[in-house]
Amino acid sequence: MKQKPQSQDNKPCWGLLPEQIRSRIRRREWDNFPSLKARLLGTKGFPIRIGLKPPDGSSAILNMDHFQKFVQEWKSFHHQDLVQWSVKNYRDLSEQDIPIFVVIGSIQDLIRFLGDKALSRSRLWECNMLPVLQLDQNLYPALVKHLDMVENLSSRDAELLAQLLPQLKPSLGTGLYLRALPLVGVDTKFLEKYLVLIEELTDTIHKGKVFESNGFLKWLDCIPHPKGFAQGVPIVRPLCLTSREQLGGFPMMQIPSDILRENELPALNIIVVENVESGLALPEMDNTVAVIGGGKNVAWMDASWLKNKRVGYWGDIDTWGFSILSDVRSKLAEVEPLMMDIETIKMHEGRMVPEPEHVGSVPVLLTNDEANLFNDLISDHFLSSRLEQERLSSDYICDKLKKWLSLYNS
Repeated sequence: MKQKPQSQDNKPCWGLLPEQIRSRIRRREWDNFPSLKARLLGTKGFPIRIGLKPPDGSSAILNMDHFQKFVQEWKSFHHQDLVQWSVKNYRDLSEQDIPIFVVIGSIQDLIRFLGDKALSRSRLWECNMLPVLQLDQNLYPALVKHLDMVENLSSRDAELLAQLLPQLKPSLGTGLYLRALPLVGVDTKFLEKYLVLIEELTDTIHKGKVFESNGFLKWLDCIPHPKGFAQGVPIVRPLCLTSREQLGGFPMMQIPSDILRENELPALNIIVVENVESGLALPEMDNTVAVIGGGKNVAWMDASWLKNKRVGYWGDIDTWGFSILSDVRSKLAEVEPLMMDIETIKMHEGRMVPEPEHVGSVPVLLTNDEANLFNDLISDHFLSSRLEQERLSSDYICDKLKKWLSLYNS
């Protein structure tokens, strides 16, 4: 009788053990996103049927240790309902119960077969999908289609996704950049991070109208994101019609620091914003011009004309943000910090992230409250050490800026 072959490492090629089958199924089905999504959606059906390569009699006799291990490990396998057995008559071994196939009949069987890690992963899907499915069960296929994004959601972001979707309406962004959408409780950096998933979900909710409109941004009617700006060079963005007209009608323009220092901007209120994206999130504000995206480049803020303006500064709440604020104060003592306080952190603490590298010491020109907050950031007082200005909710930003404007006008 022909013997079963041996593998190159002298292990028999017959009698596949539970861990070998688990590894094979994990590779083919569980770690393979296209196959996994197809199984979850039912476009790739069950059962999954894997042969265990039982030996013939001569092979079993030649390697009784492996034969006994093969039978015993499958007898001890926890999920016997997934194992198909058969009675075989071996001339030299008499009648034997032999495992023949593993048969997985459903996604639940697949999870059971693969064990605790698969169970934990599936529970993560369920937790992250639940808030969205409570809005509409028909969103399940869209969630599965972007399962990799669903897996990367935190529990807070899963709730945020469910909070966002009902707010998205056609033409919501007319005349606005995507970053300036009038959303409640949601930051638009989150929207941009998960844009592909959100677009798919929104298209499902609105019966295909999003893709019919040539995509999410067209459906929202947002202004296209500006491109081509040099990094670190201030961008002037007028926030009211009067200021735009006085600046030649341009919605924004990039002006080198030395020129900006020598040329007064046509508004009483000046808002300086550390990052470009946050500067695009600013609402319309009377008699106001924003200078955005300069980052650490605040050398121009010793301009003499700024002393006749009301100037607000808004940066990240981290050690570098406070370092830039201190540098701004060295040039303009009257500057007013915006949304760089403990109240803002308390409202958004769940959105904090680690700061890659801290400033070495407390900057000199901080108030006592700012210095205390600086120290709290580096001493693990909060959930993390950095709150990016892009993670503030849109309605919070608008509310704080309107109050800042009204305080001056009252």
